[in-house]
Amino acid sequence: MFTNMDRITINSGQCGGRPCIRGMRIRVKDVLDMLAGGATAEEILADYPDLEAEDIRACLSYASRYLDHSVLVAA
Repeated sequence: MFTNMDRITINSGQCGGRPCIRGMRIRVKDVLDMLAGGATAEEILADYPDLEAEDIRACLSYASRYLDHSVLVAA
């Protein structure tokens, strides 16, 4: 499933250059931390009315792509 990665922005002058959502000061990490802490997407959207459901999916997709790398194992 393709998620619109245009929703994730990185600006060196904002939030220390960390990935944010659509240029807002809501970091991808913040959304991921809330999800990891047990918050539902609906709770996050209620607490952050500027967010959209697609933003949360984009955060998950960003994390998945970020962690998808080759691991070299010595033989």
